[in-house]
Amino acid sequence: MELFLQEAKDSSRVLSTLSGRDKNRILKEMAQALRDNSLDLLNANAIDMSEGKQNNLSSALMDRLLLDESRIDAMAVAIEEIAALKEPVGRVLDGWITEDGLKMEKVSVPIGVIGIIYESRPNVTSDTAALCFKSSNVCVLKGGKEAEHSNKAIAEILKDVLIKNDLPPSLISLIPDSSRAGVDKLIKMDKYVDLIIPRGGAGLIKHVSENATVSVVKHDKGQCHTYIDKEANLKNAIAIAINAKTQRPGVCNAMETLLVDKAIAKDALVKVETAFKEAGTELKGCADTQEIITVANATDEDFDTEYLANILNIKIVDGVEGAIEHIVRFSSGHSEAIITENITTAERFLNAIDAAAVYVNASTRFTDGGSFGFGAEVGISTNKLHARGPMGIEGLTTYKFKIYGSGQVRL
Repeated sequence: MELFLQEAKDSSRVLSTLSGRDKNRILKEMAQALRDNSLDLLNANAIDMSEGKQNNLSSALMDRLLLDESRIDAMAVAIEEIAALKEPVGRVLDGWITEDGLKMEKVSVPIGVIGIIYESRPNVTSDTAALCFKSSNVCVLKGGKEAEHSNKAIAEILKDVLIKNDLPPSLISLIPDSSRAGVDKLIKMDKYVDLIIPRGGAGLIKHVSENATVSVVKHDKGQCHTYIDKEANLKNAIAIAINAKTQRPGVCNAMETLLVDKAIAKDALVKVETAFKEAGTELKGCADTQEIITVANATDEDFDTEYLANILNIKIVDGVEGAIEHIVRFSSGHSEAIITENITTAERFLNAIDAAAVYVNASTRFTDGGSFGFGAEVGISTNKLHARGPMGIEGLTTYKFKIYGSGQVRL
């Protein structure tokens, strides 16, 4: 592991010599290489899908794992979009002259070597590798075992492009020891690794956060809520809620709990029940909800669970303050939404909720780099420092100060 990471660290210096033009050209070659090798990717993914079926992966996880021609093309398009982004490195973020006559420049620079630990989706391999390459960072990747063959095939295609351009393949690498012990070594190698980004289940995030000596940007679970206020447009509210839960249930920005103002609960919940049953959603609810519609009981454990499946909790709350109280207790700080026509109520919700993204009259499903205009993302950060929310290209840079003098000494 140490030799592997030493090689990764050494190769980071090569990236500093590449121009933005060269990086973009190579990224476009990577995108085309994915298309040209789609059959190999499909064959590798078929092995993962077969093993996933044997291991009884949920339908949501199987959907996240699946590659087909359109998803491979979407991976290639994502890399091309990354290539089209502004050059993130070498930007002068600020500049001034001090009273001592020193010319100061605050300049964006790469972080260095970034370890990314993730689960399920093979496209994360290509997205994060391309984002790191564009921002002149070396990436060390640890994907989920369920996508092992797909991830390896993607990484090999990208590494082949590096080799053809006389670049070290260690710029994009899969961790050589993907066991739990290997991960534990990786997150303690602060001599070589500058940042760890874990994205996955609560257990993974907790383990990495508690045991890493390398700096960590957490991409925690998406315990997302939508609150329907008494002054909501109910037709819009139900459409937004349906989208937030069912458009793609197995992703972190999908809603897990629907909160309903008690002032409209009797009318609203009957319509909510009808809409979600048509969408095939399994419903659970609090005791007050169960008095109005027929649903399974929702416990505190349910309200704290990221289902990543077409399952929804429902809770009746006492107005916006009740919604805020519930969200403060159970939110993971990812994405929260209010549906209301009252701007004062909306602003109260926006200001009180401590989450990376807070919405008024829109679905939480919009929390991702593409929808925010960042291009692909390395994940959704629930940290408060360095990066928060969709972590795009700028989140993979830091800065340093360049100081120009003319012989000054400090008195």
